[in-house]
Amino acid sequence: MVQEAKPDCYKQWYLPAGRVEVGESLEEAMKREVKEEAGFESEPVTLLLIQEQGPQWIRFIFLAKVTGGSLKSLSAADQESLQASWWDRQSELQLRGRDILRLIESGLNPCHPVTLPLDLSCRHVVQRLMLVFVDVIFLLAAPEPHLPTAAAVRTHAVTWAANMVVQEAMQSAYYDHDVNTLGVLSLQHNGRQNGKTDGVCFNTLVVEWTPTGQPPRVEHPRYVWHEVQKQTLREKLLEKTRNAALVPIHSLY
Repeated sequence: MVQEAKPDCYKQWYLPAGRVEVGESLEEAMKREVKEEAGFESEPVTLLLIQEQGPQWIRFIFLAKVTGGSLKSLSAADQESLQASWWDRQSELQLRGRDILRLIESGLNPCHPVTLPLDLSCRHVVQRLMLVFVDVIFLLAAPEPHLPTAAAVRTHAVTWAANMVVQEAMQSAYYDHDVNTLGVLSLQHNGRQNGKTDGVCFNTLVVEWTPTGQPPRVEHPRYVWHEVQKQTLREKLLEKTRNAALVPIHSLY
């Protein structure tokens, strides 16, 4: 835990946190913030959770391990933080916000495989969806079959992009469908070129349910349902849809 130096939350406690700077990867930003605020060198273990309020505000929560450095003391206080301390979660502590309690619980009991950002560039904030209905996958047909991608819009949650794709593909029956983004399989980010490669691509697992129990009819020629033939892949996809062992993405709208 770090004790805040900012005037609006002075001397209150919070997890190390901060903004990604221009030219940084997500992992570089995490390590820099931990060093500045807590005094430790660290390495990310996995993404725990993603929170968002549209593409203009996204928070990436990491589980990390200490690899060096020492706990920041009051003698090293600066504009980044006053000091850092370990917390047993039982002692009384004036918290800046109780939202971190849920994040700490997530760190104690991760429910998904290790997942770290992939160093791949993306210009915008987009959602790539693997849309699953029982044992078929939704693909974009042209020019060659691939998973559909849609850009996030400022007025909606990042995962609203999945709804936009389904609405385009199945317009007449869209409001009869339940489209649900279960979580993030992986994400891509490369912050080296400001405005060109510092977007984020969320590779997500999305499920669709209909009252009939049958895959809905595709009305747009750009899209097709593709049946998964490989039994092992089919079983893995079904297992993930049932247990949702994915990095959660939560909208704070």
